[in-house]
Amino acid sequence: MEVYDLANIKSAKKRILVSRTRADRNKAIRSGVKTAIKKVYAAIETGDKEAAKAELTAATKTIEMATSKGVYHKNNAARKVSRLSKAVNGMA
Repeated sequence: MEVYDLANIKSAKKRILVSRTRADRNKAIRSGVKTAIKKVYAAIETGDKEAAKAELTAATKTIEMATSKGVYHKNNAARKVSRLSKAVNGMA
């Protein structure tokens, strides 16, 4: 592995591995949130309010889970949920 080319100290090697693991995990969680948000907007585009509300509930759960894991700040999460809710409630 190229980790060992960079660091000489055992703890530094571990930090590199741990930070990579966390970065991959955070990336996966962020990707899931983006997908959930896209699903809400897709449901809004079709004009199906019930589907949009269902997707909003799922997206809110995904965003809140990401926040609890420390991937998003709570205000960032609140802003995302607020914008999605406003978009769904603004449907005709």
